[in-house]
Amino acid sequence: MKKGTYNRFWRWHFFGALFMAPLLITLTLSGIGFLFYNNVENIAYKDLFFGNSEETYQLTIDEGISLVKHENEGFEVSKIMIMNEPYNTRLTLKSDSGEEKYVFLDEHNEIVGSQNPKYTYANIMRNIHSSLFVGGTVVNYLVELAACWAIFLLFSGLYMTFKSRALKKPKKSTRRLKFKRMHAYIGTIITIPMIILIFTGLPWSAFMGNFIYTASQDHPSIGTPLLQQQPPTSDMSEIPWATRKEEAPESEKPDPHANHGGNGKMPGMDMGNNGILVEKLMWKVRDEKISKPYSIVYPFSEDGVFTVSKGSNTGVTGLDVSPAAEMTSYFDQYSGDLISKVGYDEYGILAKWFTWGIPLHEGHLFGWPNKIINLVICLAFLFLIFYGFKMWLSRKRKGDLSAPPKTTSSISIGFVVLMVILGVIMPLFGISLLFVLAIEGVLYLVNKGKNSSSIN
Repeated sequence: MKKGTYNRFWRWHFFGALFMAPLLITLTLSGIGFLFYNNVENIAYKDLFFGNSEETYQLTIDEGISLVKHENEGFEVSKIMIMNEPYNTRLTLKSDSGEEKYVFLDEHNEIVGSQNPKYTYANIMRNIHSSLFVGGTVVNYLVELAACWAIFLLFSGLYMTFKSRALKKPKKSTRRLKFKRMHAYIGTIITIPMIILIFTGLPWSAFMGNFIYTASQDHPSIGTPLLQQQPPTSDMSEIPWATRKEEAPESEKPDPHANHGGNGKMPGMDMGNNGILVEKLMWKVRDEKISKPYSIVYPFSEDGVFTVSKGSNTGVTGLDVSPAAEMTSYFDQYSGDLISKVGYDEYGILAKWFTWGIPLHEGHLFGWPNKIINLVICLAFLFLIFYGFKMWLSRKRKGDLSAPPKTTSSISIGFVVLMVILGVIMPLFGISLLFVLAIEGVLYLVNKGKNSSSIN
C-alpha cells in the first residue's frame, strides 16, 4: 500500500476514534460490570437467592405458585427456574400490560421476596451494554456501529504500526513518540483477543445479529435445529371435546396454607390450561435424567407444550451450564410425557460456535480465568484509547483540531479490497463507509472550489 493509503488510514482512524470513543468507553465499562454480575448479585441479593421465609410450613411447588398468584393479582407465572442448592427457585411473572416480576421461593416453596427485573444489576448492565439503557432501533444500531468501527480501528492501527515501525525504539524519543509507542504496543497485543471479544458479542446486535439469527433459522444444518424453531404441540385429545374451547372459571382466592393433605390441586393454581401439575412435571423431568439447573416455560396456548431447557448464556445467576450441556425438551402439558428433545449435539456449526462464543464473551465459559482474561483485555482497550488521545493532545495546536492531512492520491486496490471485505462482513459498517466517502467527496469539491476561486 502507498503512502497515500497510510494517510487515508490515519485520517479515518483519527475521526473514527474521535467520534466513537465515548460509545466504546461506555460499552467497555458496562462490559466489565457485566463480567461480574453473578458475583455481585450473589452478595447484593443474598437474602432473595439464599434466604428463607418466616413461614416454615412445607408447600408443594404448585401450592407455592398458587400463593404467589394470590399475592400478585393480575400476574401469571410464565417461567420457573429450578436451581441447584443453595439457590432458591425463581418465578417469572407477567401481567397483561407486559409488566414483569421475579418472585423467589425457598426450600419450603414459601415466598422469600420479589424483584423488579428492570432494576436488577445484571439487567441494568446488560441494557447499558446493548442499548445504552435507552433502547430503540436507532440506539441499537449506534452501539453495533461503534463495535464495527472498533474492528476497523484495530485493523488500521495494526497496519499503521508496522508501516511506520512504531514499535521500534527511536534514537531520540519525544513525549508524543512515547505515547505513540505505548499506543502501538497495546493495540498490537490486544487486536486478536479484542476482535474475538467483539465478534462473539455481535449475535445480540440489531443489524448483524438479526442476519446471523436469520441465517441460523433458514439453514438448520449449520444453525438452529428445526425442532427448536417449530416446537411440537400437546395432545389435546385428553381435554373433553365439548369443553376444549371453553375458558376455565375463576375460583375464589383460598387460604394458601389450606388443603395440605389433599391431592395438591388448589383453586387458582396455574397448571397450564388445566394440565399437569408442575410437581408431576418435575417428576417426569427427573425420569428423563434432566438435572438441575433448568427452566420451565409455560405453554402459551391450549395445544402448547411445557419447554424445559438448560442454557449456557441465560444471564440468570445460578442458571448457566456448560455449552455442551445445553438442552431443550418439550413435555405434553396434559400428560407430562416427553414429546421430543434436542441437545447441543444436534446444533449446526453456526449454532455451536455462538453457544461457546457467547459465554466466552460474557466471561463465564471457564470460570474465573475467563473473567480475568476478559477484564485484562477490556482494561487494555481503555488504556489504548487513553494513549491515543494523549498522543493526539501532545501534537494538537491550540484552536485547531490538528486532524491528519488529507491525501489527494488515488485510492489503492489494497485499501479498497480491505474496505469491501469489512463492509461485507459488517454491513452496518459498510453503510457508514458510504456516508464517510460522501462527506470526503463534498469536502474535496468545496476545497477544490475555494482553490480555483483564489487562483482566479
